Amino acid sequence: MNHYNASLTLRLYVVAAFIFGTYGSRVCPMLETLSAREILFHVSITYGLVFLVRHFLLRTHSLVKEQKHAQLDTTLFFLGSLPLAAFYNLHYDFPLDSNLKVLFGMTLFGFFTGTLLQLESKLTHFDRMSEQDSFALSLFGQRRSLVKQMISLMGLLLLTLTTMLAMVALKDIFWLQHNPDRIVDGSGAISVVKEFLYISLVLGGYVIAILIMWSKLMKKVLLSQECTLMEITKGNISKRLPVFEHNELGSVSSLTNTMLDSLEASQQEVKTTRDVAIVSLSALAESRDNETGAHILRTQEYVKALAIEMANKEKYAQKLTPAYIELLYKSAPLHDVGKVGIPDAVLLKPGKLTAEEFEIMKDHPEIGAQALSIAERQLGSSSFLRVAKEISITHHEKWDGSGYPNQLSGEDIPISGRLMALADVYDALISKRVYKPAFSHEKAKSIILEGRGGHFDPEVVDAFLCVEHEFVEIARRYKDKQEEEFEALPA
Repeated sequence: MNHYNASLTLRLYVVAAFIFGTYGSRVCPMLETLSAREILFHVSITYGLVFLVRHFLLRTHSLVKEQKHAQLDTTLFFLGSLPLAAFYNLHYDFPLDSNLKVLFGMTLFGFFTGTLLQLESKLTHFDRMSEQDSFALSLFGQRRSLVKQMISLMGLLLLTLTTMLAMVALKDIFWLQHNPDRIVDGSGAISVVKEFLYISLVLGGYVIAILIMWSKLMKKVLLSQECTLMEITKGNISKRLPVFEHNELGSVSSLTNTMLDSLEASQQEVKTTRDVAIVSLSALAESRDNETGAHILRTQEYVKALAIEMANKEKYAQKLTPAYIELLYKSAPLHDVGKVGIPDAVLLKPGKLTAEEFEIMKDHPEIGAQALSIAERQLGSSSFLRVAKEISITHHEKWDGSGYPNQLSGEDIPISGRLMALADVYDALISKRVYKPAFSHEKAKSIILEGRGGHFDPEVVDAFLCVEHEFVEIARRYKDKQEEEFEALPA
């Protein structure tokens, strides 16, 4: 990946050259023997050559690829300052302290320039990884402590400021000693104050720019982790925290991801155990009933299709969340688990039930709810058990209050029971029974429409009309094996 920004590099080099040249030509009181044009020309040539080397020879350097621009530019500026200092020493007989100031000044600008380029590169890299969602999820590369980096940066900035001001102070004292007339007329004091002020503003400006970019990077990293954690707290434990660098934040993210992997594996094991229990219980119920396993699969899918459609309505959006719809889907197979408590003479009767037998059959919602309540008391309450019990006890209630076992009406019937009621009836209508043939989808649809506002919640019926093609596809996909075998027989 290319971490070289040619445009920004050029701008920062120009800024560094301008500040350094302005200091030498307008601020430093020792360089009055040289004109501003001469100094700016020398500085422009030096910085121009340094930039050309950086642009054409070092743009793919390993330090650029490793995002260590500060190290590269500091070294490059120092090497560029050597011929400039040598030139001033040979041609203008600069004293040692002035030569050291040239070396130190250019090296310092290299450090500031490289640090800004390095932070910009990391910001760009972070944004690109965010767009592509290509963050690492575990630690990589060599560890670089974030705390140590910040302490080192602050220490280096303080040391630089102290050293620079100390060098300026010593130089200016030496200059004033050899120019006593400047003390008398007051111009010397003005020059010294101007130089101190200029250096303080320049160094302060660079420090503020570095801190602003650093804070932007930290904000982006922390915000991305916060957003991911918010997704996880909403139940999406498949999400993982981004690991941007191998530092303290990266280590915390990596350890959190390891913990989430373990949690997800444990949760998956719990879900598998729960699903096994559901399948076992529903299989037990169907083993004593004329209905088939395909009925359980179909009603499960019908309820899910209806719930997804109704979730589009503002009225139900808050209730029918993806997590709740998943609970409905998993709980639906237990809607008739109470049939295990119905005597075989009633449950397996190959014909229409008498009024007395039907009263016995009407006990199965409560039997199922009681069984699930026992599980809830012994194992502890859970959203799954609550929804399963709710479906079991209410899926035979009717919108107009004529259902059983509690004659609930309207919205007193939980949405789970209202959805299951339509799904259960539709599947019973399109399925062959000993007491009736299988109805077509259109026939079943007309019966459900007749029951709108009576048997069924009108809004659930409206949702059914919106997804009826899905009902047809579900019925085709999960067709009873007996029907398939019958259709396969030769005419």
